[in-house]
Amino acid sequence: MNMQSSAVMAPPSPKRLEELRISHVMCRDILLKTLFRKNTNKVTDLASAIALPVPITQEIIDMARAQGLLEAMGTLGAAGQVSSEMPYQLTDSGKARALDALAQSEYFGPMPVPLEVYSEQVKRQSIRNIQITRDQLTQAMGHLILPDDLIANLGPAVGSGRSILMYGPPGNGKSSISNGIRDAMGDKIYVPRAIEYSGQVITVYDPIVHSKAEDDRDDPTALRRTARFDRRYVLCKRPTVITGGELSLDMLDLVYNPTARTYQAPLQLKSTGGIFIVDDLGRQAEPPQKLVNRWIVPLEESKDILALQSGEKFEVPFDTLVIFSTNFHPNEIFDQAALRRIFFKIKIDGPSQEDFLKIFALVARKKKMQLDEASLVHLLKTKYPTIKNIYANYQPVFLIDQMIAVCDFEGIPYRMTPELVDRAWSNMFVKDEKIVK
Repeated sequence: MNMQSSAVMAPPSPKRLEELRISHVMCRDILLKTLFRKNTNKVTDLASAIALPVPITQEIIDMARAQGLLEAMGTLGAAGQVSSEMPYQLTDSGKARALDALAQSEYFGPMPVPLEVYSEQVKRQSIRNIQITRDQLTQAMGHLILPDDLIANLGPAVGSGRSILMYGPPGNGKSSISNGIRDAMGDKIYVPRAIEYSGQVITVYDPIVHSKAEDDRDDPTALRRTARFDRRYVLCKRPTVITGGELSLDMLDLVYNPTARTYQAPLQLKSTGGIFIVDDLGRQAEPPQKLVNRWIVPLEESKDILALQSGEKFEVPFDTLVIFSTNFHPNEIFDQAALRRIFFKIKIDGPSQEDFLKIFALVARKKKMQLDEASLVHLLKTKYPTIKNIYANYQPVFLIDQMIAVCDFEGIPYRMTPELVDRAWSNMFVKDEKIVK
């Protein structure tokens, strides 16, 4: 059964300040910084800005007022109109405190979730709780023509939530299969806007990585409505991080902004509860063995170790399906110890001639290219023997796009001919020859 968003237990909305499990000083300072930076002065607006219920926001405001950092402005709005809400402003002491707090960290806005609290939510929505059926995986891969045994191998790998190594010759859909796995996970999880550890705030929610669920919308008019879940989280589709040749080890460390003195979660922490795809393994600046060594502890112990600028190290949950994809044979780039730690190894081969023809026909139909039997025979009997009849999934699209480009230029209908096949083929492979300089 596919996990729906309702099956993931939502983080309950806090009802009292103590339930946040954050120091009162941090709560107060974030509110002061938010008021200073956003120039927001009404309780409901402040509550929305710091992602807390109105009663708790009022508690923090009352605490700041008692300390002489905030003062009420009366019930008149900026235009002199009577407002139903009491606006607040920073006192001189409040401005000084806000500036001092900003000098320590520029972070303001949503109140962070303590790391230990977030860790509990990670367990509730673990990727290892998902059960993927054959039908779901087949449906997600429906646009691909795959060997019969591939789904049988992929299913248990995805369902386990463990690491997967997909290897094989280039151009055979390893990236498309990775994306299909992502699409098969149709449920939603709760991603914290930020987490807190040792007084430091680390932003996690990233609109580039996380897709906010359509139905996750705040209703500013429903002031008395009880929040369905803790608004310090965002309801999102399970995240997917895709990296390629640009991946480096430092991208797996906390990102520290020395000017703002703020932290941003590394890629693997942003992908918690989802998928981390390392595409084109072996094309990074660092050796594959070194990259995989960095993942050994997280893969085996379901926890990662990060470090603050102070050098203090701490554990964070590692709840991610890691998919390594490479064009190299595993024995070329890994030692046996590393291979043992990657739970599933799945070879993605090129298609058979029969599957190649199926793919070719599908692509041709989609692109409105009329097939021609003599041209197909020419392709299979004359061209492919020159490369030892090695077929790849990318080739039908490449060849048909080449022929379409020629037809467009020449102003002729989309139709295969042996001559067009030859012209398309010449662009698929570069002749091996020495260039005289």
